[in-house]
Amino acid sequence: MEFSFNGKSVFVPTDVIAGWLSVLIITPIVLYIIIKNRYWSTILDYTTTTNHRKIGTLYILFSMLFFLRAGVDALFMRTQLITPENEFWVFQGEKYNELFTTHGTMMIFFVATPILIGLMNVAVPLQIGANDLAFPYLNLVGFYLFLTGGTIFFLAFFFNAAPNMGWTAYAPLSTDSYTPGPNNNFYIFGLQVSGLGTIFAAINMMATIIRLRAPGLTLSRMPLFPWATLITSFLILIAFPVLAIALLLLQFDRLYDATFFLGELGHPVYWQHLFWIFGHPEVYIIALPAFGIFSDIISNFSRKNVFGYTSMVFSLTLIGLLALMVWVHHMFTVGLGAFSNTFFAITSMLIAVPTGIKVFNWLFTMRRGVISMKAPMMFALGFIPTFVMGGVTGVMLSSAAADMQFHDSYFVVAHLHYVIIGSTILAAFAAIYYWYPIMTGKILDDTLGKWHFWLFLIGFHLTFFLQHLAGLDGMPRRVYEYTQEDGVWSYNFISSIGAYLMAVSMLFFLWNIIKTHRSGAKAGDDPWDGRTLEWSVPSPPPEHPFERMPVIDRRDMFWWSKINNKPLPVAKNPRPSPIARRTFQPMFLAGSLFILSFGFIYGWVWVQTLGGILSLSTFVIRAFSDERTEAYKREEEENEQ
Repeated sequence: MEFSFNGKSVFVPTDVIAGWLSVLIITPIVLYIIIKNRYWSTILDYTTTTNHRKIGTLYILFSMLFFLRAGVDALFMRTQLITPENEFWVFQGEKYNELFTTHGTMMIFFVATPILIGLMNVAVPLQIGANDLAFPYLNLVGFYLFLTGGTIFFLAFFFNAAPNMGWTAYAPLSTDSYTPGPNNNFYIFGLQVSGLGTIFAAINMMATIIRLRAPGLTLSRMPLFPWATLITSFLILIAFPVLAIALLLLQFDRLYDATFFLGELGHPVYWQHLFWIFGHPEVYIIALPAFGIFSDIISNFSRKNVFGYTSMVFSLTLIGLLALMVWVHHMFTVGLGAFSNTFFAITSMLIAVPTGIKVFNWLFTMRRGVISMKAPMMFALGFIPTFVMGGVTGVMLSSAAADMQFHDSYFVVAHLHYVIIGSTILAAFAAIYYWYPIMTGKILDDTLGKWHFWLFLIGFHLTFFLQHLAGLDGMPRRVYEYTQEDGVWSYNFISSIGAYLMAVSMLFFLWNIIKTHRSGAKAGDDPWDGRTLEWSVPSPPPEHPFERMPVIDRRDMFWWSKINNKPLPVAKNPRPSPIARRTFQPMFLAGSLFILSFGFIYGWVWVQTLGGILSLSTFVIRAFSDERTEAYKREEEENEQ
């Protein structure tokens, strides 16, 4: 639609108008619900707290909101592709480029990674007997950086400036010479800000696991989810700074006419190396925590110890190591030479060995177990064949010769989704059903959970399995139309039906949450008859659940204490715990970086200056504030009384 503003004609696409209208409709409804139910105190509590469980819940909540947006983009793409030469709404050409860019970027950076960080926040401290993360204040800073980065990226659509270069941002397309305007600046600054928060989260998790484990909880006795979190944190500290460097160089190319990725001195392949040095470890950054989640869930609902615990830890470590040595298999068609392709093909194939070990260990864990088919276990069982299928196609793609044919086809799209959704999204759903009592004190309806599972899993395989065949028949990725003569209509039609079925499954998930909070009974303590320490405390746990620190002398200590009808032994002297307090400082820092980022996105120097001053002032404020002072005064007053 075309409008006249200040004597100038302004064109605004109808999808952007629809987006603004949806905001104008939804916002009053949300405010009405908040006011009617008097949620203001709860919102204030959650947005200013430094408690790990509440911050983890916020990570999960906003990741799911971004998942909703990315899912809508996916439905628009599948609707555009449901029939040959279709013209659905405005989603052709450049608009279609924006769709798949936004969908891919949100799913990787603002859904998969943060939702797992949220689950780490909820469960890991409790699983190792810690009262909180090592740095509670930094934890809240990390969350607000994630939310700010995601908001920056999300708002691009409402300014008709959605990124349009693909989620991999390949140069030279991502440079200002080929995609001018602010669109892809939103990508750079959204990822820079949120990536910094991810790095902070990794540092926090590593410090917590290494320093705050319960007495006697050696690394060889630790549950597998904290193990996966520890290895993932190391990968984040290696991979995300590389992405930050790449984005900074791209920022200089776009804003200051540098030539890192084009021109006589630069080269587009430099970007590919930097991006995939981050990009392939990122696959395992979001897969390894899923492996840990499924290990704990399968063990719990099979009523057995994890089979081959030592080999599971070894395979997690080996996967993390090999993840750093396979990035060039994304670049087999670049022309790096036979030696390079051969080396990275071998390392890519080797990573299937420790992954295969884990699959057999999960199967042997269930063998002769007393299996309880609850919703979390259903998602775990659905994961195993799904991820194996993604692994098999991954081995196919690791062959350089075969990859020359598969590359940039829908075969790669199908493989990517089998790996990412097959691990991360199924793990996230399994973990939400499993740890929901810890987050809220209530338990989700199991019947609705199973409806959610079956509809999602069936829809998933309908959507992506046939895309392998479409790719083998020559359908390239990132195209918005095809002809009847291409012979891929039936694949696309069924894929679109599957996508709609996945969307329907999410309605069951949403209704499950609403129903549970309206009328659901309290979960009570230890609702799953758990094995690990998070079930030894009330659900939801208090802010300091381990005032008396448990002493651990074996794996699955809580399970052992229950079957032997013995109380958990506790340490005589309580361990000093991180101090939690309410603070607005991280929110203020995030707002300052939001202003700073918009100054750079649109080249407004005065906004850059304002954002810089506000950001620096937060560091000054933090330097002169110490939450320990208030806590020490309170302790002294209690001792005097």
